[in-house]
Amino acid sequence: MGTESGLRRRVKGLSEVEFRQRYGTEAQCRAALFALRWGKGWACPGCGHGGYAALKGRAVFQCNRCKRQVGLTAGTVFHWTKLPLSMWFLAIYHLSQSKGGMSSVELARRLGTRQPTAWLMKHKLMAAMEAREAEKPRLAGRVEMDDAYLGGQRPGGKRGRGAAGKTPFVAAVETTAERKPRRIRLTVVKGFRKQEIATLAKRDLAAGSNVVSDGLSCWAAVERAGCSHFPMVTGSGSRAAKWVPFQWVNTALGNIKTALAGTYHHVSPKHAQRYLSSFAWRFNRRFQLDSLTERLAYACARTAPHPYRVIIAG
Repeated sequence: MGTESGLRRRVKGLSEVEFRQRYGTEAQCRAALFALRWGKGWACPGCGHGGYAALKGRAVFQCNRCKRQVGLTAGTVFHWTKLPLSMWFLAIYHLSQSKGGMSSVELARRLGTRQPTAWLMKHKLMAAMEAREAEKPRLAGRVEMDDAYLGGQRPGGKRGRGAAGKTPFVAAVETTAERKPRRIRLTVVKGFRKQEIATLAKRDLAAGSNVVSDGLSCWAAVERAGCSHFPMVTGSGSRAAKWVPFQWVNTALGNIKTALAGTYHHVSPKHAQRYLSSFAWRFNRRFQLDSLTERLAYACARTAPHPYRVIIAG
């Protein structure tokens, strides 16, 4: 009974009441961030000494030996933020719990702040998701791969591969022996060429993986990464999308496009990877909903600062 209750809670997620009980005050959020950064004990980055003094009225800690001062948010995604940490944690909660993401307009409404502020916060948090996903092990075993594009159809414009204004990306889904989805990786590419796919495969796929794809010639390049390749000519249309060997990668692509189209009016090509990585981050932790706030806060505490100029550059 206890196991079933725990599983239901993980799938259900963290309620807003529970969130406010844990992170409802600035003091709670500061304590949580301190634990995430120095849970094993504070250590001076200069001399390694473990003794410190907390300066009154400031989120700054001073080493008792060398007197070096370290800010609570310094070197993290929250680097010297002027916003309260309680607002950051509330943004973390909303972005981690929303299955398809959240627009900056809606996030601003929930936070009670301006849209440009919410937009920057959201992109900094998505940058932490992206950094965390990049650290994960390569996909292994049976992997379904497919090509896709981000970007809406324009009246009178070219359709399909090579259409202007669209961002090409690769979706790869690692499945279990029973062909259930385990993990997903979404990667923006310059195009569907063999060299591009070979580079991606060497970085994202473990040698010995069994890659299932359609008949597009570029997929053969996964063999350069030591993977076995099983191409299958699927044709086109809805029947091809439902074909069993590609069931999960096509399901994932459908969910991604539906979520992005329903939440955002437009996804800029230079920010596309961040949006895709945030979707993958949530998908890969879909059975850990009750701990997503802590997990994203942990990622933020270990991700380098992303100032506005870096965010804008993509």
